[in-house]
Amino acid sequence: MKTFHIYLGLLLTLLLAVSCSDYLDVRPKETIPDTNPIFDKTSAEQAVRAMYNKFYYGAASYTENGTSSGGSPSFEAIGYLSGGNVKWTGSQSQIGEFEKHRVNAENSTVSNTWTNIYRVVNLANSVLAKVPQITGDPTLTEALRDQYLGEAYFVRAIAYFDLARVWGGVPIITKPTEVATDNVGIGRGTVEEAYAQVLSDLEAAEPLLPETTDRYRATRKTVWALRARYHLYQREWALAEGYADKLIADEANYKLAGPYNSFFFPATVRGSVESVFEIFFNGTTEINNHFSSWQIQANGGTRQWAPSDEIVELLNDPAIGGNRNTLFAKDGSGNWYNNLYYRKPGSDPAFVIRIAELYLIRAEARAEQDGKLVDAVKDLDAVRIRAGLAGSTATTQEEVLEAIALERRVEFAFEHHRWFDLVRTDRAADVLSITDKGRYVMPIPAAERLVDKTLDQYAPYN
Repeated sequence: MKTFHIYLGLLLTLLLAVSCSDYLDVRPKETIPDTNPIFDKTSAEQAVRAMYNKFYYGAASYTENGTSSGGSPSFEAIGYLSGGNVKWTGSQSQIGEFEKHRVNAENSTVSNTWTNIYRVVNLANSVLAKVPQITGDPTLTEALRDQYLGEAYFVRAIAYFDLARVWGGVPIITKPTEVATDNVGIGRGTVEEAYAQVLSDLEAAEPLLPETTDRYRATRKTVWALRARYHLYQREWALAEGYADKLIADEANYKLAGPYNSFFFPATVRGSVESVFEIFFNGTTEINNHFSSWQIQANGGTRQWAPSDEIVELLNDPAIGGNRNTLFAKDGSGNWYNNLYYRKPGSDPAFVIRIAELYLIRAEARAEQDGKLVDAVKDLDAVRIRAGLAGSTATTQEEVLEAIALERRVEFAFEHHRWFDLVRTDRAADVLSITDKGRYVMPIPAAERLVDKTLDQYAPYN
């Protein structure tokens, strides 16, 4: 995460095989090279692909090459290890800081994540600034121009969404960075301003994108899915319900795959009806490094991340986990390891949004509204029944919300929702004994504050 002057690298793989991974990249203390200007349809498409390239690696790790130092994806380390579903078995003490909820500003994982998310932001900013200026190329149709801009707005939206939920208030950058000092002095905005940027970008993206089904690139449907998640975080229940319903109602394209593991097993499965948005890795030029971090040595991994004792107990409980215990396996020494990522040498897709999340978003949103508790339980039961469980016995609002929270924990056991769920519902204090709400967010990297003194380390989360 070096100097905050715009670094990016957001979600996980290379959607499209491209040879322009350095396209429009930003370097610290340098002018951004413009050897690949955006001036026609071809260069615009290359820029969008480069944006996705950085964005996809960020989904898995928010790092430039898919791994942080030591081989463990950075963004996931923050979400996984902070939430109690995953434990760290490696030797790096700075990774263990997340389990203890005492993360230092010098933590390299935090720094790398900050840097590379802002790299994604800058690539999106470049597309948004330069594509509208292209003239004289008849092959760049209005529909294509709109699509490229819509994709850039979406990518920037999800980048700021993750910045907000990891750090709270952050600097809001909406123009391309030309030199490293461009953004010094902007300062740290509020968490409300960060989420306002997310909504603004999603609103801008929606009318520009086609209403098609694409599980690897942003479409209007992908925007709806992220809006459902956004409104859930904002406690805007009716809107969260409405946007989730748009995807759930599209049964021809999205449905709960059965049995549970059929969206990731066998190894030939990609882009199933379960996926709203996932990241593709081919296992050669694009590697999902989750394989190495999760698998045991006998399978070619390091098992630096392992299922926690608590999540093992929950998933092995037939009344809670159901058939979701296929998410892990045990080696001959009795060590549990993750089986969501198992394709050697790393071609497993990364799941950004699944239809199961939309069901549970709608369930929670309905449970929070008067007169919709029965419908909330129906959505909850759809996910439970797919997992081989009976319907929920919860009846009161409190019971239903608790059941939904538990369902989210086991349904997305290794998809890093847990920590952010505890924070957004203000349960981290009770569940994880975190008495200082300042620890709900990560510290601004120390290197950033050395360059920009306006970055307040102790800005409140709310």
